[in-house]
Amino acid sequence: MAAALGSTTDKLSKLDINSDWASHAPNLQKNLSLLSTDQIDLGKMLLEMGQRHLFESWEEPGIDDEEKRGFFDQVARLNASYPGGLASYIKTARELLADSKAGKNPFDGFTPSVPTGEVLAYADDNFINFEKKGICEAQNAAFVLVAGGLGERLGYNGIKLALPSESTTGTCFLQHYIECILALEDASFKHVQGECKKQIPLVIMTSDDTHARTLELLEANTYFGMKPTQVHLLKQEKVACLDDNDARLAIDPHNKYRIQTKPHGHGDVHSLLYSSGLLNVWRDAGLRWVLFFQDTNGLLFKAIPASLGVSATKQYHVNSLAVPRKAKEAIGGITKLTHTDGRTMVINVEYNQLDPLLRATGYPDGDVNSETGYSPFPGNINQLILELCPYIDELKKTGGVIKEFVNPKYKDASKTTFKSSTRLECMMQDYPKTLPPSARVGFTVLDAWLAYAPVKNNPEDAAKVPKGNPYHSATSGEMAIYRANSFILRKAGVQISDPVREVFNGQEVEVWPRIAWKPKWASTFSEVKSKVHGNCSISQRSTMAVKGRNIILEDLSLDGAVDVESVDDAEVKVSGSVKNKGWILEKVDYADTSIPEDVRIRGFRINKIEQLERIYSQPGNFCLKP
Repeated sequence: MAAALGSTTDKLSKLDINSDWASHAPNLQKNLSLLSTDQIDLGKMLLEMGQRHLFESWEEPGIDDEEKRGFFDQVARLNASYPGGLASYIKTARELLADSKAGKNPFDGFTPSVPTGEVLAYADDNFINFEKKGICEAQNAAFVLVAGGLGERLGYNGIKLALPSESTTGTCFLQHYIECILALEDASFKHVQGECKKQIPLVIMTSDDTHARTLELLEANTYFGMKPTQVHLLKQEKVACLDDNDARLAIDPHNKYRIQTKPHGHGDVHSLLYSSGLLNVWRDAGLRWVLFFQDTNGLLFKAIPASLGVSATKQYHVNSLAVPRKAKEAIGGITKLTHTDGRTMVINVEYNQLDPLLRATGYPDGDVNSETGYSPFPGNINQLILELCPYIDELKKTGGVIKEFVNPKYKDASKTTFKSSTRLECMMQDYPKTLPPSARVGFTVLDAWLAYAPVKNNPEDAAKVPKGNPYHSATSGEMAIYRANSFILRKAGVQISDPVREVFNGQEVEVWPRIAWKPKWASTFSEVKSKVHGNCSISQRSTMAVKGRNIILEDLSLDGAVDVESVDDAEVKVSGSVKNKGWILEKVDYADTSIPEDVRIRGFRINKIEQLERIYSQPGNFCLKP
């Protein structure tokens, strides 16, 4: 015991910690002998930052000693994972909480205007040219998937990436994304006719909640065809919660030796990429683009080739993908902001901030639709394309730190106490806030039916959405895939029957033919068109699953179900009149817990009654005709 006390005395003398400092937190003082020099240093920092309440309920030495050491292990992680450490976090929090209490407007001094961007019309010559350019550039791109969340908000207890994007093939979101990237690899190699096909890297940002399960999903499925070396997982840490306007760190209600933590937001992806060193590896390998996307938008990759083509043609440092947006619709607007001091930036402004900002700066009607029927401020869908070298240069200045915000829920108008703890947050799309005026920041607007159908609401919440607004549920997300594929085939000359309206889980949706294809069948409209020959037609009740690179639809009349799969070296022509009982959608009760969650949240399952089905596992030329 004497040796331990002597050791602690040495630690304290080296740190110049005297009894005056220790008296601020007597329960900590009593336990100093348990701690390492680094832990004592962290304790001193916490007290200097006004956090002595963290130790008020600590027990005497000899009781819960491992829990006390565990507390400082957690503090060390929180300190190391935040740029500038916990002291910087607390200082920033106090500034932002003071601004929040005072009602400070973050847009004071700024005037909004419509930024410069490209508006695309699917399948016209301009769109096709941008797609061709984007395919050429794809081999010079890296993809970053922000996937830190669970599916609990959807009524699904797995990770969202494991959720099927649609029921016809049962392909989960992660498999779909990887197959899309692999298809871009192949298409880009074919277009540029290079000597060696480049592997497109994929980074997945995970969290404590999703990291192990994401890795398990990849390993159990041999990375869905990617080489394991192509995929990098970067785990995001959480940040400390705040109890009051003084930024006192919140104690976990279930453990007095733990600080309560919550996610910091997807803006952390920039600092994680910077600290990982991957950006420099990519630059040295000749890559030019970094594409950021989120975890449950099954349509996104239909928009990627043309959007990447816009970035390359316009030489955008930042290209925000966007969709037409109705005035006051609950989606942020891409906006140019000009400050009275001359500063400018092009960023996302949340919908509930955009209208009052316009009214306060000379637009008495606020956010209103133009003659096009849409707001002139396009809707942000949180998908970004950044040019790599300017991105690295900017992160060298900022370390990847994104401007934060705080959103406390106050108990009353005095704004002195919170209903529950809050924390600092940051958003991926706020990256342009620190860019210089010389940065080329633009946007690409694509039809919503082509680019945006996120799955983020559970059935109960979706059913409460006002009529005419998007549900953003598993039901609507799947139906949007069938609608998009039907629209694309119509553009390619296929006669597609009109949809019928059905109600699933309280949501009225259009039910189009259930058409799904693997990304390697077609990454662009030109590829789709090259694989549709003659007069083809598909009835509304039909299902078509195309699972092969060289499958041709030729004079096909489909009224039922066809499911065809082939290896890459097989060419299959599907033709003639296919008529059978097909696959039907059967409604299921969301409250019926005997049904798997991923089915219940859709409100339907597929009953495969009868189909024309073939698998071609050998090379050659084949014809599938009834």
